[in-house]
Amino acid sequence: MKRDAHIHSPYCPHGTKDTLAAYVEKALISGFTDISFTEHAPLPSSFEDTTPDKDSGMNFTTLSAYLEAVNKVKEVYKKDIKIRTGLEVDFIEGYENETRLFLDEIGPMLDDSILSVHFLKLDNKFICVDFSKDVFMDAARIAGSTSDLYDYYYDTVELSVSADLGQYKPRRIGHPTLIHKFQLDHGEKIDDTTRIEKLFRHIAVAGYEIDMNSAGFSKPGCQESYPPQAYLKYAESLGIPLIFGSDAHNVAGLHKHHEKLYNKSTN
Repeated sequence: MKRDAHIHSPYCPHGTKDTLAAYVEKALISGFTDISFTEHAPLPSSFEDTTPDKDSGMNFTTLSAYLEAVNKVKEVYKKDIKIRTGLEVDFIEGYENETRLFLDEIGPMLDDSILSVHFLKLDNKFICVDFSKDVFMDAARIAGSTSDLYDYYYDTVELSVSADLGQYKPRRIGHPTLIHKFQLDHGEKIDDTTRIEKLFRHIAVAGYEIDMNSAGFSKPGCQESYPPQAYLKYAESLGIPLIFGSDAHNVAGLHKHHEKLYNKSTN
């Protein structure tokens, strides 16, 4: 089975207008048998998106159209490929109750979901730490150092694993080393092996999966997967399922770098 379980869509406010059908057709041509559309879920209504265009997640008014569109394409291609209706849900510290209520409502409509950290709470404000190199460097300054920012990130991902988000909480932890996105830009050598292994043990105890995300290979400041290949065997030794995801935001990015990781995935 060839599976890509982290795919965005034309409903992504910071993506492209490539159609759902175009994604599916490419998946078929590429020999994939199982794909998940995991669009960015709406952020909690009381949370202020701190990105310039405030486009980190869908609007609530768009969500029903997205779900309907995925269900339609599932029906059209049901004899050809397994298509899962999913969401990438942001874990935002302090907004657990709103997130739980959202998942209680929308969870029964989903086949798949991912829980990801993009926003870190630093100095009483939230920063989208993966937005840009400049934003990352500003966050590191606020945190005290680049190493401290890495620790804040892993602390928050650990909180996401432990959080009570109800029965429909996503069981797959999205791009668990996303903090590496600008590692070649900041130029510091950060040894976070202990933190990564601690996080993986936390994920293993919870019985969750890891999003084996290939998008980092395409980021000039990263040039590696999230998590890096060197940690995949450790995850496997803990019994953590590694689920490949291209994190594609356009058809051109779909399944990209799969060949670098596919033999590491059991799914």
